[in-house]
Amino acid sequence: MIIAALDVGLKRVGVALCLNNKIVIPQTPILRKNRLQASVDTDAFLKEWSVETLIVGLPNGSSKDEMERRIRYFVSLLKHECEIVFVDEDFSSHEAKELTKSVFKQKKDGKIDSMAAAVILNRYLDTMKKD
Repeated sequence: MIIAALDVGLKRVGVALCLNNKIVIPQTPILRKNRLQASVDTDAFLKEWSVETLIVGLPNGSSKDEMERRIRYFVSLLKHECEIVFVDEDFSSHEAKELTKSVFKQKKDGKIDSMAAAVILNRYLDTMKKD
């Protein structure tokens, strides 16, 4: 089963992929010019990899309601047919920054966003192992 995860932000969409339920690989992030362009690019990625399950991180914090609304709307724009699972993304970006602190500089190129998507996907896989 091919599983992907998204860390949807206002400027970038972090993307991670898991092909064998074990190894999670961050992918090239999708840079957002606008929602429609980003959803088309995300659909192309999902179709290219024949993704069967999409894990989408949802925030839990002070701006939770507004960002959750934006993320759910973005996901509603996707045309790729697959199972969609929303999960808590708490501190995934912080964890991604810690994991990559000495590996690469903290630029605004989206690498951290895709690492955050990988963190979200790893968390999801961990919960699946427990069940």
